[in-house]
Amino acid sequence: MYHPRGEPVVFSRDCEAVVIPAGDTGTIPAGAEGTLTQALGGSYTVYLQGNLFRIAGKDGDAIGQEAAQAPELPDGATDGDVEQLIWDQLHTCFDPEIPIDIVELGLVYSCVVRKEDDGQREVDIEMTLTAPGCGMGEILASDVRSKVEMVPTIRKANVELVFDPPWTSDMMSEAARLQTGMY
Repeated sequence: MYHPRGEPVVFSRDCEAVVIPAGDTGTIPAGAEGTLTQALGGSYTVYLQGNLFRIAGKDGDAIGQEAAQAPELPDGATDGDVEQLIWDQLHTCFDPEIPIDIVELGLVYSCVVRKEDDGQREVDIEMTLTAPGCGMGEILASDVRSKVEMVPTIRKANVELVFDPPWTSDMMSEAARLQTGMY
């Protein structure tokens, strides 16, 4: 039987949640008691009644956590500064079951930034999943989209889930392989 280690939490209000790994959504009622097992990148994983649930960063207050802050660009930011901030945002996107961000896992295949005439930008991202049948795919893609669109001057982020080439652990960074013991 799974016994989570983490911080006990009590939901202070009804809260939208996503069941991991199925990707189904629902509402956890106020007063429900669980265990916070992961708090990375502005989202939270809570173990509750034998299931894992992903709580969006905007709902962190429901479990006594702070909401994620929007990223900022310095005055006179260059195209390079914007691109770096996009990659910084991608590093805040985590698989809810693996405490490693999607960039280090090797899930981001490409990120192309296009600057429009009005100074706004559109970003095209191709990414994959560690397992093609993962029910969390659209949830992760939505997380990527929303976090990239938080970057100032980003009008739209297009996120496409692709499975060619198939993901392998060889795509992980060396640090991620060491952290997971997959070296």
